[in-house]
Amino acid sequence: MRDLNEIIKELILCREQGKKPITLLAVCPNSSAVLEAAIRAAARNRSILLFAATLNQVDFESSYTGWTQADFVHQMAEYANKYHWSGPLYPCLDHGGPWLKDVHSLAHLTYSETMDKVKKSITACIEAGYKLLHIDPTIDRTRSINQPLPLQLVVDRTVELIAHAERIRLANGLPKLAYEVGTEEVHGGLVDFGRFREFLNLLRAQLNKKNLGQCWPCLLVAQIGTDLHTSIFKPEVARRLYSILAPLGSMVKGHYTDWVDNPEAYPTSGIGAANVGPEFTEEEFIALSELEEKEREIIEQIRVSPANFLATLQNAIVESGRWKKWILPMEEGLDFSELTSTRKEWLLKTGSRYIWTNEQVVAARNILYKNIWIKEIDAHDYVIEKITRTIENYIRVFNLQNSIDTLGM
Repeated sequence: MRDLNEIIKELILCREQGKKPITLLAVCPNSSAVLEAAIRAAARNRSILLFAATLNQVDFESSYTGWTQADFVHQMAEYANKYHWSGPLYPCLDHGGPWLKDVHSLAHLTYSETMDKVKKSITACIEAGYKLLHIDPTIDRTRSINQPLPLQLVVDRTVELIAHAERIRLANGLPKLAYEVGTEEVHGGLVDFGRFREFLNLLRAQLNKKNLGQCWPCLLVAQIGTDLHTSIFKPEVARRLYSILAPLGSMVKGHYTDWVDNPEAYPTSGIGAANVGPEFTEEEFIALSELEEKEREIIEQIRVSPANFLATLQNAIVESGRWKKWILPMEEGLDFSELTSTRKEWLLKTGSRYIWTNEQVVAARNILYKNIWIKEIDAHDYVIEKITRTIENYIRVFNLQNSIDTLGM
């Protein structure tokens, strides 16, 4: 499997030579169904694919998918075998930094406590075979949310985590890792071009000082217009960032790419890679909602007990309290039942990823699938295919079809 550092350099070379530009797709593996669909899409389109897993999703201590890093990589291999796919699949860490795992914040861990846990998680990632690590120490729960960290402190903490990763890599005799740094969030301070350039200069100086110059990140995250509630990508910003990064052998990594209005502009604007996650969760939710509609038709014809899947799902989401993570300021203190129907629907769709593995939800889903099979409909395949087609939309607009041939893989 080719090193991602080399692949990014090749993407830059393709652009400079006037060849068709490519943006790598990083799927956030927020459920087993999304992971399987992504690998089906990769196999069907002969596409290179990245998987950006947060510590909330995948971790050695606790995760809402139930996977440890080793489990996650093993499951990738299982699905690759199912679809007879031997092409490149890159497991990656997304947002590896202090307090970026929800339980660390909820437990009010100190800085040293959360850093210790993050380092253990990074160790687990490396030992499991991750190929890229997003190092993101831009959150500090000891400060006001509107108070960005000094850039030198962000750099110092970034290099500390990279140094730890390199010690683990070398101790295990593993090949070179790829790194991604920065954040799309305003609190990271990496928003305006002046601060962005300053960050780059400070990072290069500190890496060289620690004899880690070879660990220069191939991807940098920056604000390119999109966020959780905005789907407007700004190509002019991306092109300017590309002009800064390309001479350094790096490219921009876009986060919050879900439902973006103009994804076809990513390759032509010089975006090296982009994360998509909640959109695929919503597709899974929609597919299951459609299956419940089909179940109602079956129940009208055949006496069978309904699965009550969506009701079970909603109860589990509300009881989990995870929906509160995404409430708006004006919704603070409101009960779920007091929210508007539009907001309830949005919170259920985005919150479903946290509880797909809930025992009651799994049981109801199994009953739903069994009821649907009465009409000889493969419910599991129905869900996987719906997610797959959404993933394929990004593969197409990012020019990733047959990319393993284009990139000589």
